[in-house]
Amino acid sequence: EAQLLESGGGMVQVGGSLRLSCVGSGFTFRRFHMSWVRQAPGKGPEWISSISTGGATTYYADSVKGRFTISRDNAKSTMYLQMNNLKPEDEAVYYCGAGTWDRLLSGTPDYWGQGTQVAVSA
Repeated sequence: EAQLLESGGGMVQVGGSLRLSCVGSGFTFRRFHMSWVRQAPGKGPEWISSISTGGATTYYADSVKGRFTISRDNAKSTMYLQMNNLKPEDEAVYYCGAGTWDRLLSGTPDYWGQGTQVAVSA
């Protein structure tokens, strides 16, 4: 059974940093493009970043560009999101997804994780 498992969330002060991880299992991780999506309370999902299968190509939403860095280690079937200079508006549940570019762009990845909560305190 294919699974994605996020970890690394928690509570951090404004300006702080966190690194999220997403471990894939049950599928060939290196063959899938990956994304991070977040959802804040009372709001819809927000795409924030994507990375190609080999990691050479990355994309970021304007809201996180320059503060967040996406990366992956295919040998470990793991994707990361380094989040620096966190702001109150970054508070959300963060989900990772795996799929083709079309599936990721349409918000319907082949696989979703269960999410990890990030809280940012002033």
